[in-house]
Amino acid sequence: MYGALWRILPGPRWFRAFALLCLALLAVWACFQYLFPWMSDVLPFNELTVEEGTDTVEESLGAILAPLTLVR
Repeated sequence: MYGALWRILPGPRWFRAFALLCLALLAVWACFQYLFPWMSDVLPFNELTVEEGTDTVEESLGAILAPLTLVR
């Protein structure tokens, strides 16, 4: 793909490199401006899978660390 872009662009080598850099920056900008905001609305990254009423962090850690405590 990059070879095809390199062959399609006119001009000397330095101009083609600059044009490809500008095209890459344009693609990154378009992703951050349009694609990623759309994806954040469509994909379920903000949905929580933890139900209410579950143990707290301290209770969970206590259950995990209880076998590791030393008895005096």
